[in-house]
Amino acid sequence: MLKYKFDVLEKLKDSGFSTYRIRKEKLIGESQMQKIRTGEIASKETLNKLCELLKCQPGDILEYVPDDTKKSPS
Repeated sequence: MLKYKFDVLEKLKDSGFSTYRIRKEKLIGESQMQKIRTGEIASKETLNKLCELLKCQPGDILEYVPDDTKKSPS
């Protein structure tokens, strides 16, 4: 399963993009912001915007963690 490597909203804030600024400048939609808050993976377009704002690559934001609750095929 994919998950964020760090608190995305905190990283945005550290980079000068408060949630107020993001909403005011309409950089990321509120539904996508809510997904980020709850740890859900945002849309491809939002990930593109995050990479642009944070000047990074998708792999810097996301990581794959195996889901132990599913059995692997025998």
